[in-house]
Amino acid sequence: MEIKDIHTFSNYKDVIIKHSEIDINVDFDKKIIFGKVSHLINNKTGVKRLLLDINGLDIKNVTLGKQEKDTSYNLGKHISYLGTGLEIEIDSHTKIVNIYYSTSYNALALQWLEPRQTSGKIYPFLFTQSESILARSWIPCQDTPSVRFTYNAKVKVPKMLMPVMSAENPTEKNDKGIYNFSMKQSIPSYLLALAVGDIVYRPVDDRTGVYAEPSVIDKAIYEFANIGNMVTSAEYLYGSYRWKKFDVLVLPPSFPFGGMENPRLTFVTPSIISGDRSLTNVIAHELAHSWSGNLVTNATWNDFWLNEGFTVYFERRIMEKIEGRDYADMLIYSGLQNLKHTIKELGQDNPDTMLKLNLENRDPDQGMTLIAYEKGFFFLLLIEQTVGRKNWDNFLKKYFNTFSFQSMCTEKFIIFLKKELLNKKDKWYKNIDINKWVYKKGLPDNCPKVNSERFKKVDKDVDKLKQGFPVFELDTNLWTTYEWLHFLHKLPRHLTINQMHDLDMAFHFTKSKNKEILCVWLEQAIENKYSKVYDTLEIFLINTGRRKFLVPLYKSLLKTEQGKLMAKDIYKKARPNYHYVSTSVLDKLLEA
Repeated sequence: MEIKDIHTFSNYKDVIIKHSEIDINVDFDKKIIFGKVSHLINNKTGVKRLLLDINGLDIKNVTLGKQEKDTSYNLGKHISYLGTGLEIEIDSHTKIVNIYYSTSYNALALQWLEPRQTSGKIYPFLFTQSESILARSWIPCQDTPSVRFTYNAKVKVPKMLMPVMSAENPTEKNDKGIYNFSMKQSIPSYLLALAVGDIVYRPVDDRTGVYAEPSVIDKAIYEFANIGNMVTSAEYLYGSYRWKKFDVLVLPPSFPFGGMENPRLTFVTPSIISGDRSLTNVIAHELAHSWSGNLVTNATWNDFWLNEGFTVYFERRIMEKIEGRDYADMLIYSGLQNLKHTIKELGQDNPDTMLKLNLENRDPDQGMTLIAYEKGFFFLLLIEQTVGRKNWDNFLKKYFNTFSFQSMCTEKFIIFLKKELLNKKDKWYKNIDINKWVYKKGLPDNCPKVNSERFKKVDKDVDKLKQGFPVFELDTNLWTTYEWLHFLHKLPRHLTINQMHDLDMAFHFTKSKNKEILCVWLEQAIENKYSKVYDTLEIFLINTGRRKFLVPLYKSLLKTEQGKLMAKDIYKKARPNYHYVSTSVLDKLLEA
């Protein structure tokens, strides 16, 4: 099925990169990466030019073959979010294209951190964030999820630091500062990842382990002690883990996401380290991507739901297996509330509430909302409930095996779904109504109904409070993070200062080490002008880069004139600590 990725300049339909040899130096003084990449190509149609994606790269020279024969190249017109096309002259016999280049000091995928911005405060740190189309800002490539390639890399770094990649990784520093990497399984460009810092490694078991700064490693290894069990649980559901190692790298606080599913080495935010292993569903989510996303990849960013809807479904099945059905029910219920909120915020008639997106002439990051995650999940949950879990699980195993290490578009998935599953019973196809879910706006009326018995008990406690029951007498000893979040969300939006004070004294929200709970509490405090938390709020915003937390807190501040002044003052201090993925949203928000 011919589908063109609208977010790449590359002519990948004619000539395709199969393997890359990367040889780069990481220069912390100049804050650039420089070196050479050699692409092994397959010129399928015998064209005379290779088009690659770049954004802000300084191209020094381009040669062909092992003999390094000079060739001509041209740069196309720059487009703000897409960058530039790099056009290279080749011939039908060209097998290797060598590109010498350096990144710009403000490359969008790269975040260079000063020692003060790290946990250890001694050494600098660098990490990449290539999703969705930022890989082109640190390496010339065919920056589309429709192209998969293997790679080897040689990376030179300062001797006191260690690099790690989405590949086979070292577990300790060497005295030369030169490291070699190999990724033998093909990946799309957005999964190309690099981090460099004062990093140490601790194994959990034979195929799982944790990388982190020395000051964080003890907390991290405790928090993620169960990741080996997660991998085993995932395999039980949908087949063998195909990437050999599943390691986790805890990044400095500026990392903009909860996690990034780079193969073999998931990047995670330190904000999921709560001391009680209560936020490890983030790990389950990134692990699930090892099947949905990394193994079978959305062909274009218009098909983003194929990555994330499947992954949320798989994540919740993993958590159900580990923590029980009542725990998974809380995640599902919360997901539905978040989905309804997102649809309301975007607008019921907004085309971005469809699963199949139309991101033409737009930055694909604009389509990365909860719609792909949660509407995608509930569509798959509806299929499961319609056909039965056994039939659905058998289909998913076949889906992952049939299309492993391939890219998948929405239309091709629907054809496979009909042929392999829904055509077995006429009423299945009719009851699900694929068109309504995939190509229509808003939330379909046949969305699965969800309930949570544990949340019902929390609701009763909230009702007690509304009727004057003393907050200090609530029995919350066995509550999980999700019960606390539900409790905070269910509280009246307008509370008195005394009520806020009593809640804080009873449950110590302002001192919480759980960033999920603290964020929701801070949002509640802003709404109710509970000024005792303002110092904590400023510290949180300066030292947290996770976009999920930043956007709602700044939005809450911007609702009042006093809050606007506070938001802009804090943002001036905090902005250097944020990644481009966060500042690209917050700049617009605070300039409005």
